Amino acid sequence: MKLLLIEDDLTIADLIQKGLEEAGFAVDSCHNGREGLSHALKGAYSAAIIDIMLPERDGLSIIEEMRAAGKETPVLILSAKQSVDDRIQGLQRGGDDYMIKPFSFGELLVRVQALIRRDQKHSPQTRLSIGPLEMDLLRQQVCRDGGQIELPAKEYALLLYMAENAGTALSKTSILEKVYGYNFDPQTNVVDVLVCRLRAKIDKGFGQQLIQTIRGVGYVLRSH
Repeated sequence: MKLLLIEDDLTIADLIQKGLEEAGFAVDSCHNGREGLSHALKGAYSAAIIDIMLPERDGLSIIEEMRAAGKETPVLILSAKQSVDDRIQGLQRGGDDYMIKPFSFGELLVRVQALIRRDQKHSPQTRLSIGPLEMDLLRQQVCRDGGQIELPAKEYALLLYMAENAGTALSKTSILEKVYGYNFDPQTNVVDVLVCRLRAKIDKGFGQQLIQTIRGVGYVLRSH
């Protein structure tokens, strides 16, 4: 899953980004309001963490513009402002949760995860994100680092199965049954060939290899 972080304090931003990435999220980090708004309107994010006091554009106006543009991304507001009125204003202007600085990263992580779970319960999943890889399930489009990747039906079906089970090693038997719809023939190498073709499109030319072989088990898709 990909998150958007808009925070101008570089020390805080680095701390949050590192912690979220260690928790398995991909993070786009912006340090001013103008850049943050651009990412918020153009990108697809599971949640956003937005500071209120930002250079060039304040956090609340970013959230208002997101909502006006139809962006329903769950937003966790960060702020040093502690009054009840400030918190009420943040939520009234489109925020979904509000945290006061200084804060515990552990609490921030739990709140972000809760926002994502709440959002997923209210809307069907239309996108999958695994690190730099993005899948638009409605259009059946695949992108890596912003570049679109064309996949034939079987390769897309394999990638979707692996993405839905990201981080879990999948056996060749389960892949064959899921993608091709028939039981495993121990003599066939059809799965190996299909994985090889998918790897050539998903991983070739990139430093980070997302499709990994687990010897004696099968294959896994993961971003770290």
